[in-house]
Amino acid sequence: MDKPDFVHLTQAGVSLLIDLSQDTAEIVHWGSALGEIKDIASYSKAAMEPVAHAELDDPMYQSIWRENSRGNIGHPALLGHAAGKGFSQKFEIVWVEQTATEATITGRDDHAGLEITNRYRFLGSGVLGITQSILNLGTAPFTLNELNVFMPLPDQVAESMDFTGRWVNERQLQRREIQPGLFVREEREGRSSHDYTIMQYAMTSGAGYQTGEVWGLGIMFSGNSKHIIERQQSGRTFIAAGELLLPGEVILQPREEFESPEVAAVYSAAGIDGTTNRIYSWLRARPNHPTNIRPRPLTLNVWEAVYFDHNLEKLSQLAEVAQRIGVERFVLDDGWFGSRRNDLRGLGDWVVSPAVWPNGLGPLIEKVHACGMEFGLWFEGEMLNADSDVYRAHPDWILKVGDRVPPEGRHQHVLDITNPAAYQHLMAQVDKVLSENEIAYIKWDHNKFILEPASGDVPAVHKQTEAIYRFFDELKMRHPGLEIESCASGGGRIDLGMALHADRFWTSDCNDAADRQRIQRYTQFAIPPELLGSHIGPTKSHTTLRVHELSFRAVTAMFGHAGLEWDITQCSEEELTHLKNWATYYKQNRNLLHSGNMVRVDRVDDTSFVHGVVSQDQRNAIFAYVTLGTQGGSRPAGIRFAGLNEHSQYRVRAAFPAGEPKFQQRANVQWLDGVELSGSALMHMGLRAPILFPDNAFLIEIEAI
Repeated sequence: MDKPDFVHLTQAGVSLLIDLSQDTAEIVHWGSALGEIKDIASYSKAAMEPVAHAELDDPMYQSIWRENSRGNIGHPALLGHAAGKGFSQKFEIVWVEQTATEATITGRDDHAGLEITNRYRFLGSGVLGITQSILNLGTAPFTLNELNVFMPLPDQVAESMDFTGRWVNERQLQRREIQPGLFVREEREGRSSHDYTIMQYAMTSGAGYQTGEVWGLGIMFSGNSKHIIERQQSGRTFIAAGELLLPGEVILQPREEFESPEVAAVYSAAGIDGTTNRIYSWLRARPNHPTNIRPRPLTLNVWEAVYFDHNLEKLSQLAEVAQRIGVERFVLDDGWFGSRRNDLRGLGDWVVSPAVWPNGLGPLIEKVHACGMEFGLWFEGEMLNADSDVYRAHPDWILKVGDRVPPEGRHQHVLDITNPAAYQHLMAQVDKVLSENEIAYIKWDHNKFILEPASGDVPAVHKQTEAIYRFFDELKMRHPGLEIESCASGGGRIDLGMALHADRFWTSDCNDAADRQRIQRYTQFAIPPELLGSHIGPTKSHTTLRVHELSFRAVTAMFGHAGLEWDITQCSEEELTHLKNWATYYKQNRNLLHSGNMVRVDRVDDTSFVHGVVSQDQRNAIFAYVTLGTQGGSRPAGIRFAGLNEHSQYRVRAAFPAGEPKFQQRANVQWLDGVELSGSALMHMGLRAPILFPDNAFLIEIEAI
C-alpha cells in the first residue's frame, strides 16, 4: 500500500495530527488547530523524544496501539490472547483512508493473527469520535480482555477531574493533581451507574470555567466502562476510555470481528465551559435532537403526588390543577399494571390492571387530553419481580449464572433481553399498551444494577446494552413521535451512549433544590439541559426532608427540561399563582434556555453559584444567582458574568417568576429594577449581590439594547 506520511484532521479550531512516516501510527498532537500542514518531517522531528539512561537504545514511537513490542511499558490499549499465544502484538500499517474530517488506520500482525482498525472522525463542533475494531485472522479463538482508546496529553496538563456519586447524590465533582501511575474509574453495574463519570477530564493548572486548556474523554456506551489517567515514569501523560469487558465476554472465532463502543474526545482552549458547549453544539446539530422537533413540554409526573395509590378521581383533580398552571405533559408513574400495588410484585406484567383500571387507561387519558395535555406512562421493562406472571412462567428469562438466582434489589431481577423470546415478549406487551392508547411519552426505569450478568452462562453486559438500544429504536419506529425518558433510580444511566437513543434523562430521584443545584450543574458538563428532567418537588423534600422556598425550587428547575413532581392539589392559591407565572416564563424562554451557550462563572468559594445561558448571538441571557451556604463576609461577593459581548450595551434586571427570594438585609441593592451597562462592565466589574438567606435564588435577565 502506498500510504501517506501523516493524517491531519481539523474542525472548529481543533487539530488531530497523526504521524504515519514509520511503520506505525503516532498521535503527535490533539488540541488547538495547527493550520495547514504540507509535510510531516519537521513535526516528527519536533515530537521525537530523547533517549534517557536505563531505557531503550533508540527513540521510541508511542504507537496508537501501545504495543510492548515497540517499547510501551504503560497500560496496553489491547489485551488478549489465543490460548496463551498472540498476547504481544506488533501492528504494521496496511491501510489508511482519510478525508478532511475522518481517517481510518488499519494495522496487522500476521504472527499474532490479528488486524486492528482505528477510526477517527470529527462528529461536529470539534468533538472527535474514536472507534477501534479487532479482527481475528488466526485459526484459534482469540479472547479479548481490553480494547481501550488512549490519547496523548501535552506536558502542560496538571490536574484531572471526574465525577462520583450515589443514589440521590449523583455526579459530584472531584478534582486532583495528576500523579505518576494510573488513576482508574471502573463501572461494573451493567449500566453506567450513579457513580459514573460521563466524561473524564485533564486540564492545565487552575483551569476554570472560561480559562485554561481542557481535554476530555467519555465512552458513548451505557454498559460497563473504564476511564484512565496515566502518567508514566517518563513524565508523559495519557487519557483513556473504553468498555470494561468481563472475563470471556468477547471471544473472537476465526474471521470474527469486534468493534468497541465509540469514545468521544473533546478539547477546548476556553476552559470547562468550552468543552461543554462543543458537546452541546454537536448533540444539538442532530436532526432528531428533541428541540429540533418541538419545544420541550412542561411536565407533571404524579409519582410523588400519589405513589401507588391510583384512582381516577384523584388523578383527574391533578390534571385539572395542572391545566390551570399550564402543564403540557401528564405522566402516570409506577402502579398501573398487573398486580403492582407496591414494589413487591407485578413488575414484568405490562398489562393494564383491571383491578385499578376496570375501564382501562382510556378514561384518564381522555381527561388528560381534555385538559390540553399529552399523556405519558412509566415502564421498567428490563426488570421483573419473582412474584409476577412472567417470572412464574419463565424463571429462565433472567440474567444469571447456572441455577443461582442473584440477590434481589427492590425485590427485582433483570430480564435477559438478549434472549430473543424474552425480547419479543417484552416488545409485544409494551407495543400493545402503546397501540391501544394515545401515549406520547414513556418513562423507562432501571432500578437494579446487574449482578452475575450472564445469558446462558456467558457474560452478556455488552449484548444487553445493545439490546436496549435496539428496543428503544424499534419502539420509536413502530410509534413515530414517541419520546423516551431514561431513568435508573434517577440518574443511574445517564451517558453519551443513551443520549443517542433516549430523548430525556431523569437527572436524579432527589428533588431537593439545594442538592439539585450541584447534581444538575455537573451533569450539564456533558449533557444539554433540554435532555435533563428538572422538576419542582414538594415543599418538604421526600429524600432529604429539607424545606425550601418555592422561588428557590422554581429557579433550580428552570435550567433543564422543566416540570413538577408534587401534589399540586394541595397548593395554596398563592402557590398556584406563582406556579402559573413560572410556567409561563419557562415557555417564553425555553428556546433560549435550550439553545444557548452554558456559562458557569468562577466564584471565590462554593457558598454561591452564578450560572446561566447566553444566546448564540450574545444578545440575550438568563442567569441565576444562587446562595447555597452561609457566606464569610457580612456582604457577599459581587455578581460577575461571562460569555457576553464586551462591546455591546445591555439592559439588566432581576426576575422573580415564582416569587422573590428571602432577603437577609436592611437595605437592598439598587440595580434589581434595571440598569444599563456594557458587556465589559458586566463581565469585569459586575453587580453587587443582595444578601440572601442560604438556599435562595433569583433570575437575572440580560438583553442587548
